[in-house]
Amino acid sequence: MSGQIAPVLVTGATGNVGRHVAEGLRGIGVPFVAGGTDAGRLRRLLGEGVDTRHLDLADPRTYGDAVQGIRGLFLLRPPPIANVRETLNLLIDQAIAAGVEHVTFLSVDGADRQRWVPHHAVEGHLRDRGVSATILRPGFFAQNLGDAYAADIRDHDEIYVPAGSGRVSFVDVRDVGELAARTFVDASLRRQAWTLTGPAAVSFDEVAAVLSTALGRSIRYRPASIPGYALHLRRRRLPWMQVLVQSVLHVGLRHGNAAHVDPALGQLLGRPPRTVRQYVADHLALWKARSQCSGR
Repeated sequence: MSGQIAPVLVTGATGNVGRHVAEGLRGIGVPFVAGGTDAGRLRRLLGEGVDTRHLDLADPRTYGDAVQGIRGLFLLRPPPIANVRETLNLLIDQAIAAGVEHVTFLSVDGADRQRWVPHHAVEGHLRDRGVSATILRPGFFAQNLGDAYAADIRDHDEIYVPAGSGRVSFVDVRDVGELAARTFVDASLRRQAWTLTGPAAVSFDEVAAVLSTALGRSIRYRPASIPGYALHLRRRRLPWMQVLVQSVLHVGLRHGNAAHVDPALGQLLGRPPRTVRQYVADHLALWKARSQCSGR
């Protein structure tokens, strides 16, 4: 409609990062549309008044209508998508053809160096197309504690991963979402790539101690073997590819793959990034034991 600012299309808007990008855009007054396959869920998470568009990143037939009239695109890769050339890269092409001005892509730490990571091909495609783009490469998310590890913490009072004594500079997706939203209004953040980490590298023993203090019960870190962890994930009925990816990522922690602390996030936000302690304090309900929830 004439006189209105074209919106930003947010992919993955029902997930951890996409939801916080949408909230960040709302907070700074930037119009957006939430892309996804379940309009009802999008509205439940983001508010009944949110504009939605049907977008299935695994189905290129949904791309054309989704990108019409947008000025920006926040793009992420869902774990099930491995063939990015026929999906995400095609979406980028269609967005460019529709007149998109800027793309912010949620990549991963190390994607610029590791050609086997699917994000590497998306980064390369953005460079080849010459579109204004911001590449965000976050490290290990603090939200894994409330997602991938939540059941073990809640039901068994333990963190069970094959990370050895590795240290992790956990980054909070709320900070990543805030920065991603800013890329659509701050031109100085465009045509840039940053590695995003939390403010300090901590061990899983230290994380367990933080949880113990916050929850008022003992939480321990139990280092898993690689076969033991794979079996643990399969018992939860995770697909083999996801088992493989999660196992490889956690084994990499043993060798310091997520221990590096990068100052970029704090510098760009103008404040210290959130710590693991802050994340835990803000989400205590996620790990309450069933007896605590029932009042017994």
